[in-house]
Amino acid sequence: MTECEFWEFLEKLQKKGMAQQYTGVVECGGFPAPSYISGHALLPKDYDKMSVADIVGMGSLLFNKQAGRRSKEAAMILLAHQPCETALTILARYCIAPDKGLEIFAELALDECAMWNE
Repeated sequence: MTECEFWEFLEKLQKKGMAQQYTGVVECGGFPAPSYISGHALLPKDYDKMSVADIVGMGSLLFNKQAGRRSKEAAMILLAHQPCETALTILARYCIAPDKGLEIFAELALDECAMWNE
């Protein structure tokens, strides 16, 4: 999945509705938790019902050195909410050598995905 395909895919899902959410952010002194939490605003309704092919496609963005930070963060938010072994494996593999500056974001996504997969 290319970045363009990813954003078109996400836009198409979001047109069906957005996930309801309630969040709060505490100042974290530069810690990326607020950006991770605010990234949840991207979640479409039925975010947890994506096909394995779509999950694998989003995962491919994480390993594409040409893909931008915003695309990788959005893909991680979506992957973090997938209750399947495929998403968990992708995030675990990415956490071994994440892009510079995305280390903690990737760990948060992996932790959340692990929670959805318990």
